[in-house]
Amino acid sequence: MKQIYLLTVAILLCTFLSAQTVMVLDLTTLQPLPQVSISPSSSTTVLTDDKGKADISSLLHAPSITITYPGYQSLTLSYEELVAKPEILMTESSHVFNEIVVSANRSENEAKDVAQPIEVISTHDLAFNNSQTSADVIQQTGNVFVQKSQLGGGSPIIRGFETNKVLLVIDGVRMNNAIYRGGHLQNIVTLDNAAMQRVEILYGPGAVMYGSDALGGVMHFFTKNPKLSSDGKLATTVNAFVRYSTADEEKTGHVDFSLGGPRLGSLTSFTYSDFGDLKQGSQRDDKYPDFGKRLQYAERQNGVDVAVTNPDPDVQVGSAYKQYDFLQKFTYAQNEHVSHFLNVQYSTSSDVPRYDRLTETAGGTLRFGDWYYGPQKRLFGSYSMLLSHDHGLFDEARIALAYQNIEESRNDRRFGSANINHRIEKLNILSLNADFTKTNGKSEWHYGIEGITNHVNSTATKENIETGVVVPQNTRYPDGGSDVNSAALYLSDMYHVSDHLIIQPGVRLSYNNLKSVFEDKTFFPFPFDEVNQTNTILSGSLGLVWNGDSGWRVSLLGATGFRAPNVDDLSKVFESVQGSVVVPNPDLGPEKTYSVDLGISRTINDKYSVGIDGYYTLYRDAITTVPGTFNGQSQIIYDDSLSNVTMNVNARKAYLYGANAYINIDITKALSLYSTINYTYARIQEETGDRPLDHIPPVFGKTSLNLKIKKFRGEIYAMYNGWKKMKDYNLDGEDNLPFATPEGMPAWMTFNVKGSYQFTKNFTIQLGVENIADQNYRIFASNISAPGRNVVVTVRGSW
Repeated sequence: MKQIYLLTVAILLCTFLSAQTVMVLDLTTLQPLPQVSISPSSSTTVLTDDKGKADISSLLHAPSITITYPGYQSLTLSYEELVAKPEILMTESSHVFNEIVVSANRSENEAKDVAQPIEVISTHDLAFNNSQTSADVIQQTGNVFVQKSQLGGGSPIIRGFETNKVLLVIDGVRMNNAIYRGGHLQNIVTLDNAAMQRVEILYGPGAVMYGSDALGGVMHFFTKNPKLSSDGKLATTVNAFVRYSTADEEKTGHVDFSLGGPRLGSLTSFTYSDFGDLKQGSQRDDKYPDFGKRLQYAERQNGVDVAVTNPDPDVQVGSAYKQYDFLQKFTYAQNEHVSHFLNVQYSTSSDVPRYDRLTETAGGTLRFGDWYYGPQKRLFGSYSMLLSHDHGLFDEARIALAYQNIEESRNDRRFGSANINHRIEKLNILSLNADFTKTNGKSEWHYGIEGITNHVNSTATKENIETGVVVPQNTRYPDGGSDVNSAALYLSDMYHVSDHLIIQPGVRLSYNNLKSVFEDKTFFPFPFDEVNQTNTILSGSLGLVWNGDSGWRVSLLGATGFRAPNVDDLSKVFESVQGSVVVPNPDLGPEKTYSVDLGISRTINDKYSVGIDGYYTLYRDAITTVPGTFNGQSQIIYDDSLSNVTMNVNARKAYLYGANAYINIDITKALSLYSTINYTYARIQEETGDRPLDHIPPVFGKTSLNLKIKKFRGEIYAMYNGWKKMKDYNLDGEDNLPFATPEGMPAWMTFNVKGSYQFTKNFTIQLGVENIADQNYRIFASNISAPGRNVVVTVRGSW
């Protein structure tokens, strides 16, 4: 009888203990949080599973239990309080102190231990910000300036560096290729922000880890991954949304779904976007009553070009386009130490009108009847293997082999002409990256190799749209093809001198070779048959990070950077601005930078943080566009027009300096304030005096008030830019003064509001109003006006 009694008690006790399961969810989205740490003061720690659940029976006698998760406000509860709650709701923090980042060392590190400033855009922020394109995602940070020449574009500027002087990386593979130009670039829009897991922005030079082009910073995009099953059952997740925006009549639909077993997982994603003609704001400065108005546009009627009066000059006719994005990923966990990843991405679009060119006039008449980019096609495929095992030489290794196929084209026809030019560029890119991490005592070593090859094929024809006759035309790049090959070795260390001080030395040896062949000299009698250039460059950095007990943090970084000239720099022929044509300069050399960064910040009680990051950069052999000659002539005929000759040269030197100041305040657990402001100043130094360096934005920033309560998240925010006065414009570069006012680009500020309500665990509605006052404004160097009042409605589902 006694044995039966004891057995009954044991069964009841086991049943009671097994029932002590809690679920941890995000406060606003009600989505489960995996790997949440639930820990008493003792060493025992319990982690939630993929469904946000955890068995806390082992914590029965703990007097207090702390719940922590990176990026969220911690909670401290008693065991009784914990078991009394069916769901534990955690609130995202406005500032993250222990954020794990990958971009700094190509492997995981805490952001606070890295000398360079890093900004992370999380999964939740990507969904809440609800941006139309990846260019808008970056711009919404308030720390990256984005120029636009058309609606289907966006050219990021970081610390005064743009296009081929900042680096785009997708899933560990560099996107910058042999024809990334020094003007304004649109390639970022080929990245589907709806398929992103997170985005990391590395501010300042990243040459040691990434090599050429990373002068101003690195934008690293990480796509979503398949979710493997943790309980032996098939794990399925589905996410979908539809969105409508009024300013450009955007209609976007997205779906992604993941299927995962214990070892094999698959994720499929598809996004379709249809953007109409963008409507700009109607509220103009009285001083510029017609600024940005689209008074007329070209239309082909009965075989004749006609200038049609625009019934609504605020509608920017000639900006509409469509885009399609596809992603397929597979994950195979061979064992606990070896995993394999297959990643396929494809992006394409309709024709994308070059809005700025379509608005140009000559003698009061529209200059172009047609000017559009053909479908922007990007095919990406990669295989990578992750090894996590103490191998002696490394603790973790990632080896990635990638292939990219890029096609872009430019198509233009003069108003009243029957001839349209088609210039097509095709690239094939192969790359290999091998990155290793090894911890040895106080040192954490990062080392690796990289090899990249680019092949560029450039073709051009002139088509008579009336007769259909097609004849050869001069190509944008050498018609005999171009090859750019590079190889590199890098080594860096994170040496923990003490619990507070970290030293970070690094070095990289890079080899670059470029060869372009000019075969047909019918259009331009080049005095050379090919351009062949080789550069070997040594880059280095030294960083110090001090993390104090009282919340103080100081970082100091000295670094060199470089950018090897590519095909676009050395050997292109194209019209950069109306009446000016850029011709090849085979004597062009690499650009180099020498930078010093200093960051000081303080965090108080995990509720308040304030900081400033300042930098100074010496820019040597900077590539800039200046007046030149071709075969002794300062003017040549290009596309049937007399144009001034310009060329890219290595200016003797330039300098840049600036700062970013920011503040984060958790006013209450639900309400927070964030503000950031950026300033950059730069000049080219010449014997006759300093003159402005192009691509330098005015003062700009963002201030926002955020509310997070159960099921709801809201934000009221302002985006702002200061004046860009004419005296600060570079008249020979890419600042696009003709698209500004006679005094430069005016200052502006917009007020915006958005919110998200989680009706159920699976159903969310988002509503936002951007540019509430319907202000008319244009971002510096942009040739299309920004959206007017824009109402955005989104419906999301998650299962």
